[in-house]
Amino acid sequence: MKKSVAIIGGGIAGCAIARVLSKYDLDIHLIEKEADVGWGATKANTSIIHPGHEEDAAIHPLRAKFCVEGNRIWRKWAEEMDIPVSWPGELMIALDDGGMETLEHYLKLGEKNGVEGLEIMGREEIKKLEPNVNENAIAALWAPAAGLIEPWEACIALAENAADNGAKMHLNTEVKGIAVGDGKLRGLETNRGFMKVDVAINAAGLFADEISGMAGIDDFKICPRKGQYYLFSDDAMPKVKRIVHMTPTEKTKGVYAVTTVEGNLMLGPTAEDLDFDEKEERSTTEEGLDYIWENARKFLASLPPRNKVSKMFAGLRPEPPDGKYIIRAYESPWGFVNVAGIRSPGLTAAPSIAEYVAKLMEEKLDLRMAEKEGWNPFRKGMKRFSRLSDSEKQHLINRNPQYGNVVCMCKEVTEGEVVEAIERIRKLGAGITMDSIKFRTLAMFGECQGSFCRSRIASIISREAGIPLWQVSLKGDGTEYGIGDIKVLQRREKDEG
Repeated sequence: MKKSVAIIGGGIAGCAIARVLSKYDLDIHLIEKEADVGWGATKANTSIIHPGHEEDAAIHPLRAKFCVEGNRIWRKWAEEMDIPVSWPGELMIALDDGGMETLEHYLKLGEKNGVEGLEIMGREEIKKLEPNVNENAIAALWAPAAGLIEPWEACIALAENAADNGAKMHLNTEVKGIAVGDGKLRGLETNRGFMKVDVAINAAGLFADEISGMAGIDDFKICPRKGQYYLFSDDAMPKVKRIVHMTPTEKTKGVYAVTTVEGNLMLGPTAEDLDFDEKEERSTTEEGLDYIWENARKFLASLPPRNKVSKMFAGLRPEPPDGKYIIRAYESPWGFVNVAGIRSPGLTAAPSIAEYVAKLMEEKLDLRMAEKEGWNPFRKGMKRFSRLSDSEKQHLINRNPQYGNVVCMCKEVTEGEVVEAIERIRKLGAGITMDSIKFRTLAMFGECQGSFCRSRIASIISREAGIPLWQVSLKGDGTEYGIGDIKVLQRREKDEG
């Protein structure tokens, strides 16, 4: 009989684990409390696939190992799953002699970790690679292996590929308790009932300490670390050609400037440690945003005007004790596996972490990890209408007139794309919400942030889902787009009057 495995958490680590384990003859269940995958720490980070030269293997061996391996695996995975990715390389900027010593330190670390192509270069060479670097830069460490990816797109791709290979998705499902008996895991108590499973993998991000405590393992706490960001409009200039940042500190890699795979300049993050009970605190502050702006000015020659900022946002990343990943299979309770504290470079490390977890299950839990026949590594992503040639656009419209109806002018997203996104959401079992459409099509991501297209997209969801417009939600229960039928409210007001 197949062993049943529940992965708690639909972030980048959980979805990567689901994809890897879908190769094996196991009954895989991905459990996520939100209406869709990738809505926790995953959706709001710097989007960098790090090379691995900033991790000290003597202090953080797992982080160093998984970062270098993950960078290499992402190249294959992005191709297999049709995930938008770019490889611009990274410049770590030194502004003084102390910074120069730091560059040499990270060069040695990178060489020990097996990072290829690292090179310290002077001002003239820097300018050739990145014209928008501040004239005060005296040197930089060039890391050509660095890449950029949209984390939520990667998460969706992993989940879709895992589902295509038999993994079962349980969205809007929250783990409330873990049943243990005779030293073994027996199952999970959820808001949708009891789920009997043999193995539970805790990849719950910010809440991994709470899930671990339910299994009787309460020897660590996860601290939320907030990072604030600026995101600029598509036409904001100047941008950067490379990933650029100053030399890191002991606490953080610092403020970055990147041009995302969608073509937007982004600056950030901050690194603000919050209390353990502030795991939903995602507000931006004047102090934090000013910090980003002032730091970016130190290593960039110029910034776009502030009126070209399309969005300011904050994300939370899980910070474990001593910054160390907690990845362990337990003898008691047998069947419980922690994948906790996956802080930066967690996005980069996710593929390697997933493969490590599969080996851990075989070696520590003594599970038979037999690969099943017919496993398919490929997944086709959505076509972006805005990226097609005129002839390709016309061919698509001739085949389906819905592609001729542009509903989001900023990002040139069509009705056809919204309908395709809804079909994909249904296959995944996710909630058909405004945000689930947003993260698949980029509608509402433009300069107007949905001011003009939100009502149009809500109408399409209403039509396709067969629900009243006021029941369409932004991101699930409790976030409904409207307040109800106005005629009903008017009749009630008249009756009460």
